[in-house]
Amino acid sequence: MTGGLLNYVSCGVLWLGLLIKAPDLLRHRRDPYLRAICAVLGLAGLCFFLGAPPTVGAVNRIGGVPNLAAPLTYVAITGYCAASQVLIVHWRGGPRVRCTARRWIVAYAVVVVGIAVTFALGEAPVERRTDLDTYYATTPYIAEMIVLYLLAHLTAATVTAVSSLRWARRVRGGLRAGLLLLGAGAACGAGYSVTKLVAVAARWTGRDWTALGTTVSPAAAGLGALLTVVGVLVPLTLPRVAEARRARRTYARLEPLERALDDLLTRRTLRLPRPRFASPAARLMWRQTSILNALGHLDAYLDRELFDRTRTGVLAATGDPARAEAAAWAAVITAAVRREADPGLRVPPSRTGARPLAPVPEPELLVGIADALAVPAPPLPVPVVPTGTPTAGTA
Repeated sequence: MTGGLLNYVSCGVLWLGLLIKAPDLLRHRRDPYLRAICAVLGLAGLCFFLGAPPTVGAVNRIGGVPNLAAPLTYVAITGYCAASQVLIVHWRGGPRVRCTARRWIVAYAVVVVGIAVTFALGEAPVERRTDLDTYYATTPYIAEMIVLYLLAHLTAATVTAVSSLRWARRVRGGLRAGLLLLGAGAACGAGYSVTKLVAVAARWTGRDWTALGTTVSPAAAGLGALLTVVGVLVPLTLPRVAEARRARRTYARLEPLERALDDLLTRRTLRLPRPRFASPAARLMWRQTSILNALGHLDAYLDRELFDRTRTGVLAATGDPARAEAAAWAAVITAAVRREADPGLRVPPSRTGARPLAPVPEPELLVGIADALAVPAPPLPVPVVPTGTPTAGTA
C-alpha cells in the first residue's frame, strides 16, 4: 500500500495545483497557455491516480479485462507528455507556436494509437498491479507497448528538461525559478523512464531488476510531480505575492495619516466598515478610501498660503520637490483638522487671490504625506542678515 499512498499523495499535490489554476482558466477559457498548464497538472495527477495499485485493481475488475489499467495509464502518461510539450511551446512563444504544438499533439496521438493496437494484439492474462513492465517485458506486442510508452515519456521529459534549463539561463526572477524547478521535475520524470527501461532491458537478458521499476521509479515520479507543480505555479504566484507585500507595506505606511484624521473620521462617520478576512489589497483600498473621504470633507479648510510657504521652505532646506510637496500637504492637513474640530475656528481660511488646492491628493502622494507626518519636517532656513544692515526694530 506504500506505493499506492505515494501515488495518491502525488496525485493530490498535482490536482491541488489544478484547483488553484481553475479560476483563472474559467475566466480565460481561450488562453492556450492556461489550458496547457491545466492539462499538464490534470493529466499528471491522472497518471498517478491510475497507476496506484488499488486503482489498477478496481479498473481491471470493473472493465473485466486483466491489466486493462495498464494501457489506460500509459495513454494518460502519453497525454501528459503531449501537454508538457505544448506548454513548453506556448511558454517560449514565437511565430510558429500553433504549428509546433499541433505537431507534438499529432505525434503523441500516434503513440496513443500504437499503445491501443499493441495491447489489443498482445496477451496479458495474469493481472500485475505493480510490476507489469518487467513481468511482460518479453511478451510479444505487450513488450512493444511498454517500450513505446516509456520512450515517448523519456523523449518528452528530456525535451522539457533541456528546454527549461536552457531557457532559465536567459531569464531572471520568478520565471527563472519556475523553469529551474520544472526542469528538475522533468529530469526526475526522465529518471522514471530510464529506470523502467533498465529494468525491462535486464529482463531481456535474464536478470531480475524488478525493484528498479517498483521502488526507484515511483519515487522519482513522485518527486518529479512535486517539482513540476511548484515550477508551474511559481511564475504565476510570485507576482501576486510581491503585489500583496507591496500592499501590506503601503497600508502600514499610511497609518500616520489615518491616525491624524482619526478624530474627524470618527466624528463625521467618514470611515468605511473595516473589512474582515480581506486581502492586503482590499485592506489598503479601505484605508485609502477612508483617508480620501476625510480629505474631501476638509477641502474648505485647506490653506493655500500655508501650503505654498511650507513647500517653499522645505524645498529650500532639502532640494527635494516630492518631499516638499508631501510636507506642505501634511502641514495644511494638520491645520485643517484643528480648524474643523474647533468651533471657534470653523470659518474657512481666506483664499483671496490664491489658487485653490486640489480637492484631494493623488493616491501615490498619500504615502509621502504619511511619511511626512511620521518624520518631523526639517527646520526651515533662517534668513541671513548682512552685517551692517539695519534690522526690524532698530533705528
